[in-house]
Amino acid sequence: MPARTLVFVHAHPDDEALLTAGTMARAADSGHRVVLIVATDGSAGLASASFADLGGVRLSELRASAQAIGVARTVTLGYADSGLHGDSPGGFSKEGRFRVGRRIAAVCEEENADVLVGYDPSGGYGHPDHVQVHRSVRTARTLLTRPVSLFEATLPREPIAAAVRWASRARITPADFDPQEFAEAWTPRAQITHRVDVRTVMPRKVAALRAHASQATADGTVRTLAVLTRLPAPLRGLLLGTEYYVRVPSEQSVRASSTSDGES
Repeated sequence: MPARTLVFVHAHPDDEALLTAGTMARAADSGHRVVLIVATDGSAGLASASFADLGGVRLSELRASAQAIGVARTVTLGYADSGLHGDSPGGFSKEGRFRVGRRIAAVCEEENADVLVGYDPSGGYGHPDHVQVHRSVRTARTLLTRPVSLFEATLPREPIAAAVRWASRARITPADFDPQEFAEAWTPRAQITHRVDVRTVMPRKVAALRAHASQATADGTVRTLAVLTRLPAPLRGLLLGTEYYVRVPSEQSVRASSTSDGES
């Protein structure tokens, strides 16, 4: 297969490691050019320690993760992290999607991108910055002068929803946690079009996850990222060994217009 350029768009530092690191590493190993765009500095994320500049720390971690994966170019858009509920002032989720889409499209044009990767419509678990990535990447595709194949990174909804219900019944989730929030998260298994086996590059994916050390613990609790890196190899392969995507036909892309979102 001729070498291609793949552009992956993520919301925060560490999202690339969790969702697409294995696919990116496999593509790089196959001689393709991998470009990573990260929208925010992740400064509203929980952290394992007090940092005067958490955003700066997380961007340094992003560079280490990208190096482990084999990314050829990393682009940071510099938006503020909106926070889990989108209440951070000036956060990325409040930006106009056409403004963001134009910036993503500009990178794709510079790189002569063949493949563009964003997020599913729910933004995975509904984080407002993830939903903004979904909208902005769909918009970017409509602005490109050359066709690209659009894929959206996701996870199968059913096993995650089942695990969340079990955790709630076992009372190992916070008291105010509502498992119904995950009933519409991610993507139904039947709608997933592509599955990428990443077990052969698992050491690289784990290295990318470990690069984001500031996100390993917070408030005295161990977070998902740390749990995933400590799993026994067989269980790690089961939980992390496949990455999931939905290919989006061109007719499903958002139609750009000069009046939408009040932007020209």
